[in-house]
Amino acid sequence: MPIDLDGPEPLYEQIAGVLGARIADGVYTPRRRIPSEAALCEESSVSRPTVRAAVKLLNDRGLTVTVRGQGTFVAGEG
Repeated sequence: MPIDLDGPEPLYEQIAGVLGARIADGVYTPRRRIPSEAALCEESSVSRPTVRAAVKLLNDRGLTVTVRGQGTFVAGEG
C-alpha cells in the first residue's frame, strides 16, 4: 500500500483513498469483507486508530458497512 508517511495528506485519508480505489477497481467486491484492521495496519505500517479512521471515512462515504463482530464489508448493490 503506497502510503506517504511524511506527506501533507493525513494517513487515514491516504489509506481510505487506496481502499476506495481497490473497491472501484473490483479488488474488493460488493457484499464481501475487506481485510481486517490488523491486516491493514500491518500492510500500511500505521496504528489501529489510523486504520479505524480510514474505515470510518469509507463508511461515511457509503463505500463500506461495518457489522459489529463480523467485520467491514463493501457496500452491496441494491
